[in-house]
Amino acid sequence: MSEVTNTTHGPFYFILTGIPGFEDIHLWISIPFFCLYTISIMGNTTILTVIRTEPSLHEPMYLFLSMLALTDLGLTLTTLPTVMQVLWFNIREISFEACFAQVFFLHGFSFMESSVLLAMSFDRYVAICRPLHYASILTSEVIARIGLAIICRCVLAVLPSLFLLKRLPFCHSHLLSHSYCLHQDMIHLVCADIRVNRWYGFALVLLIIVLDPLLIVLSYALILKSVLNTATWTERLRALNNCLSHMLAVLVLYVPMVGVSMTHRFAKHASPLVHVLMANIYLLAPPVMNPIIYSVKTKQIRQGITRLLLQRKVH
Repeated sequence: MSEVTNTTHGPFYFILTGIPGFEDIHLWISIPFFCLYTISIMGNTTILTVIRTEPSLHEPMYLFLSMLALTDLGLTLTTLPTVMQVLWFNIREISFEACFAQVFFLHGFSFMESSVLLAMSFDRYVAICRPLHYASILTSEVIARIGLAIICRCVLAVLPSLFLLKRLPFCHSHLLSHSYCLHQDMIHLVCADIRVNRWYGFALVLLIIVLDPLLIVLSYALILKSVLNTATWTERLRALNNCLSHMLAVLVLYVPMVGVSMTHRFAKHASPLVHVLMANIYLLAPPVMNPIIYSVKTKQIRQGITRLLLQRKVH
């Protein structure tokens, strides 16, 4: 297959891979994928609509939640076209330019997810440890600046790796191991010195994938210290319950992320199916689970969804 790829498509196309070993039943496999993508799109769109239409939800916590929903929506829409075209129509070719664009958005939104969760942990810290100064610290202007900083951070993190990759020759097989383009997948197809790329990738891992969770853990350590100093168990439980949705969202992102890293590091010779499944869980779990978590655990969001459904029913 790799030889056909090189001779037929030249350097301007990559070949995507579906679910290895299950090509004959891709149409059936597409059903759960389609359902998960639908849940993600509908769930995140509903969260955004509720926050936009409910004036009582125009508060810092929910504005950060709307950023998370937008990020999840972007992540979903980035991988949906190529995944479904492979599963439904067996269209596996993707142009060089389209592949690079997908890498930019996919990794950009992945980093954005981590950055938004970090911002949300700061929001929870201020709400619980500095409640009297909450409104004066997290003003609309400050939240807008945080949102802009997150976008700039992610764009500036991803672009250099793309420029470094684009200058390299792809003279090996153009067969990718997923149904979407990943930087770590494409770099294996390069036949040149990639030490600079590897060092930059390592720096990104330290600055985002390692630093963000550490700062989130630090914020929760400070929250826990503050909560344990409160007078009653009722106040402690109320404070921790306010953080529960965010803690679950953090776990939904970082547990699959650690799983993917461990698989790449310690299970290099495992079946390709294992790597594909782990990568899909990592990319689909946050966009699918976050709307469910916040809809179930956050009373104000739940009430807003109920009112939205009742309004639709009346009209």
